[in-house]
Amino acid sequence: MKKYFFILWLAATTTSFAQSEDKVWTLRECVDYAVANNLNVMRSVYSRETGEINALQSKLVMLPSVNANGSTGYNWGRNIDPTTNSFVSERITSANMSLSGSLLLWNGFRQYYGMKQSVTELDALSEDLIKAKNDVILNVINLYMGVIFNKELLGNAQSQLNSTQQQLERTRKLAEAGSVPKANVLNLEAQNATNELNLIQRENALNLSLLQLKQALQLPASTEIEVEVPQISVERDLVLDQTAEEIYGTAVSSMPEIKAAKLRRTSADFALRSARGNYYPRITLNGSISSIYSSARKEFLSDGSFTTVNTDPTNPFNQIGYVQGTNQPIYATRIVPGGNFREVSFNQQYNDNLGRNLGLNISIPLFNGYAARANVKRSIISKEQARINLVQQENTLRQAVETAVNDVLAAHRTYISSEKQVNARDEAFRMTKQRFDAGAVNFVEYQVAENDLFQAKSDLLRAKYDLIFRKKLIDFYQGKPILD
Repeated sequence: MKKYFFILWLAATTTSFAQSEDKVWTLRECVDYAVANNLNVMRSVYSRETGEINALQSKLVMLPSVNANGSTGYNWGRNIDPTTNSFVSERITSANMSLSGSLLLWNGFRQYYGMKQSVTELDALSEDLIKAKNDVILNVINLYMGVIFNKELLGNAQSQLNSTQQQLERTRKLAEAGSVPKANVLNLEAQNATNELNLIQRENALNLSLLQLKQALQLPASTEIEVEVPQISVERDLVLDQTAEEIYGTAVSSMPEIKAAKLRRTSADFALRSARGNYYPRITLNGSISSIYSSARKEFLSDGSFTTVNTDPTNPFNQIGYVQGTNQPIYATRIVPGGNFREVSFNQQYNDNLGRNLGLNISIPLFNGYAARANVKRSIISKEQARINLVQQENTLRQAVETAVNDVLAAHRTYISSEKQVNARDEAFRMTKQRFDAGAVNFVEYQVAENDLFQAKSDLLRAKYDLIFRKKLIDFYQGKPILD
C-alpha cells in the first residue's frame, strides 16, 4: 500500500515539474517567485518576527508579574510539623501553596524607553524587509532583461548566418557556371564558419544569462525555463521631469534603507534614555498570599467527660507539698477532658494557615561597579554610530541617484546614435549587396559591410536594454512602479 502511494506521489510530482518546465515565465512571475524563495528575504522575515516578539515583550513587561508556587512532600521518622514547628515522630504529608505578585512603580522610565526602542526597531526591521525585496526585484529585472537581450542577439546572429548561407549557395552556383571566381566561394565559406562560431557564442551567452536567472530564482541549473519576451517600447524622446537633486529628495523620503537608518537613530536615542534610568531609584510594590497543610496537624474532639490524673512525679515543678508527719510528697493533679484526636482537613488548614503580605520596596543605586555609567557611555557611542550610518546611507543614495541620472542620459544618447548607425549601415549593406551581386565590388567589401551591420544591430540592442533598465532605475528612485 505504501509503495502504491509513493508511485502516485512520484507521478504527480513529475507531472507538476514537467508542467513547470513547459511554462513560459513572465517578468512579474519571475519577480514574485524570486521574492518568495530568496534566502535574504526569508532571513529578513524571521528578523522582523523576532522584532515583533521583542516589541510585545517590552510592552507586557510593564504589567505586574504574578507567580504561583506549590510544593508537596512526604516525610517519616523524627520531623518538624510545619504548621506548629513542634517535633513529631510520625509520617507527615505536607503541602505549601503561595501566590505572589510584583508591580514596578518607578525606575526612571527605563522600561518605557526600552519599549519605545523595541517598537522603533520593529519598524526598522520592516523597512529592512522592504529593502531586501527591492534588491531582489532589481536584480531579477536586470537578469531578465539580460536574457531577453541575449535572445535577440541570438536571433540577430541566426539571421546573419542565414543570410551568409543563402549567399554561399548562390555563389556556389555562380562559380559552377563560371560567372564568379572560386575564391568567392572559399571566402563565403570562411565567413559562414565565422558566423556559426558567433552563433555558438551567442547561444553560450544566452545559456549563461538563463543560468544566472535560475540561480536568482533558486532553481536548479537542470530546470528548463523559457521567458516571455515582452513588447518593450523605448523612449526616443527621453523626458526627465525632475532634476537629480529633486529625484534624490523624493528617494530620501521613500527609500527603505533611509527610513531604517532614521528609525535606528531614534531607537539609539531611546536606548540612551533607558540606560540613564539606571541612575534613579527603583520602587516596586510586592504582595503575596500563602498557606500550608500538614497531615500531622490534629484537633481534639471532647466527648463531655473529664478524668483526674496525676502530673508527672519525675518533674520537681509538679510537687506542690508534703504530707505532715510522713513527709510524703504531694503532686498536682490535672483534669483531662475525654475525647479523641482527628486530623484537620485540608480546607480547614488552608483557611487557618492563610497568610497575606503587602510591601513596598525601594532600591537606591549607590555603587554598582561602574555598570550604569558604562552602559550610558556605550549608548552614547551607539547613538553617534547610528547618526553616522544615516549620513552614510544618505550619501550613498545621493551618489546612486546622481549616477543613475547620468547613466540614463548617456544611455539615451547612445541609443539614438546606435539607431542612426543601424539605419546607415543597413542602407550601406543593401547597396553593397546589390553591387556585389552585380560583380562591382569584391567579397572583402561585402564582408566588411555585413559585419558592420551586424555589429551596429548588436550595439543597438545593447543600448536599447541598457536604456530601459536605466529608466526603470530612475522610476524606482522616484517611487514609480517598475513592473508595469
